[in-house]
Amino acid sequence: MAARMALAVENVSKHFGGLHAVQSMSFGLEDNEVLGLIGPNGSGKTTMLNLISGAHKPNSGRIELYGEDVSGSSANAIAAKGVARTFQIVRMLPSLSILENVAAGGVFGHNRTWGEDLKDSARFLLARVGLKEAEGTLVSVLTYIDQKRVELARALISNPKVLLLDEWLAGLNPTELETGISLIKELRAEGRTIIVVEHVMDAIRRLCDRCVVMNSGAKIAEGSPKEVLADSEVIRAYLGDADA
Repeated sequence: MAARMALAVENVSKHFGGLHAVQSMSFGLEDNEVLGLIGPNGSGKTTMLNLISGAHKPNSGRIELYGEDVSGSSANAIAAKGVARTFQIVRMLPSLSILENVAAGGVFGHNRTWGEDLKDSARFLLARVGLKEAEGTLVSVLTYIDQKRVELARALISNPKVLLLDEWLAGLNPTELETGISLIKELRAEGRTIIVVEHVMDAIRRLCDRCVVMNSGAKIAEGSPKEVLADSEVIRAYLGDADA
């Protein structure tokens, strides 16, 4: 039986004045797949996530979520349809507690909950990401890895259909990195559908079923992690002609 497509990106382009950040991008994401979106800095990966999540609207092309065209939809509308994300630079609500930050995702996301059900869900997810005892703490005093844990819990509380992780593992020390990879592995084992933007290639190899590689806004390779990381054009994009 053919796999169900969770996301279809068809000839999508986005420009900011004369800067073509994404150029004619096309790729699919299957239900229950973990897809790595990789490429050198400035290749357009975060812009692509912004287009999928509705933070930006494409200048051309089409984005479908489970067969529904969401290309022109707002970020809040796409979140309600089942897309949740983390950000390259962690975004917290600094005046609120950890519990309140996580609960915010349950109020405005896909599966919306309220009252005690919302608090119970937030506590469950905080325990899952390793912050069970810290629910009343202000996020402003958290370490970087703990802020990332809160952000992940906030994304998960609405039970999204598609989860976008934008360099969620960046900036972690080796011990924190292993903890982060283990958390994402658990999500994969649950059968969640995820796009991972990441520069940590060991994580890409261990987590992803398939990869799409971008450079200068365009797709330059697609395939298994092993295939794309051995591709001469991908090596050239990362290292330059002298090392390719």
